[in-house]
Amino acid sequence: MTRSEPSYEALTETTAIALAKTLELFSADADLICHEIGDGNLNMVFRITEPAAKRGIIIKQALPYVRVIGEGWPLTLNRAVIESEALRHFAKHVPQYVPEIYYTDPTYAITVMEDLSHLTIVRTGLASGSTYPLLSTHIGEFLAKTLFATSDFAMGPQEKRELALQFHNPELCKITENFVFTYPLFDHETNDVEPILRPIAEQIWGDQSLLLEAAKLKQTFITHAEALLHGDLHTGSIFASDEETKVIDPEFAFYGPIGFDIGLFIANTLLSALAREEDGRDALLFHITNVWDVFVDTFSTLWQQNNVEDFASIEGYLEYQLQHIFEDAVGFAGSEIIRRIFGLAHARDIEAIIEDAYRLTVKRNAAALGRDFIVNRSLYQSPAQLVQALQQVVTGASIVHPSL
Repeated sequence: MTRSEPSYEALTETTAIALAKTLELFSADADLICHEIGDGNLNMVFRITEPAAKRGIIIKQALPYVRVIGEGWPLTLNRAVIESEALRHFAKHVPQYVPEIYYTDPTYAITVMEDLSHLTIVRTGLASGSTYPLLSTHIGEFLAKTLFATSDFAMGPQEKRELALQFHNPELCKITENFVFTYPLFDHETNDVEPILRPIAEQIWGDQSLLLEAAKLKQTFITHAEALLHGDLHTGSIFASDEETKVIDPEFAFYGPIGFDIGLFIANTLLSALAREEDGRDALLFHITNVWDVFVDTFSTLWQQNNVEDFASIEGYLEYQLQHIFEDAVGFAGSEIIRRIFGLAHARDIEAIIEDAYRLTVKRNAAALGRDFIVNRSLYQSPAQLVQALQQVVTGASIVHPSL
């Protein structure tokens, strides 16, 4: 009799505990507690703790469909392999900024990893008033080291092509192409627009200058395989404290434009800043400028020390690359802002604003910023100009760009 191959089966809290004991991550007689703590969108996430030993682990399992929608939207289980391999690859360059992986099982789409419950999700913390003083320094270093290390500047072309094939991720990329770059720019059934904001949404959907530039950004996302990206680096994909930062959930990882991850972090930090009253905004505006400054410093050092590109020493080439990355980042930040206002998945810290008039004002301001970042991305030369643009829209002024 031929032994049948194991087939996929979703975990329960009971079977998650059994798996943890089988893997000998706890003693056989340990008294364990398990809770399912997933956000309900794509995956199941179990936290297993041994209270007596004050230790725990996380077991994450991908489902063969989009959980928030159901079995009518099937989704590849390979995203669990993509996620675990991305975390392992990032750990080669910045182990201090990713959780440790203990075990993976591609058949059951399971990843077992370090428990980060001593930290908080950054989006949640920012909404409650936290500032995370080292956040942008850590993320700037994470971005520079992981993106440079997987680019043409640090890898030979053959090695890079092989790594890009390993992170071929069409189904998850298609979600980004649709829900970030396409649907929010059209009157699509998946959008979630407050009725009072619909006139502004309709202006967006009919703005031909915006739609043209948005189309260019989508094409850049699809075709520019510059480095291995996290692919979904918003503030809900980062755990942090005042001293520590960990990046999680790179199941959208793929080879794409370097500016994309940077733009997503800037956009979501900026949205959190918009959601705050003026006197609590400066700490977040600092993160918007500092993440780029740290990225530039770290990327430039790596460029000088570890570059395999023959043209690397040509005067002006590094500056050209940084300008190109920043312009892309500004445009991608605009796309992310627009989708967080008019698309399916909104910015939770903005949605948490109870006062209707204030919440709608914040959304209008965000929409104005998002449009300008997309249409006028080439006019932005520094992150300080992004902060200036935010300050202009919150005072009701038009965005003014300095002459180049």
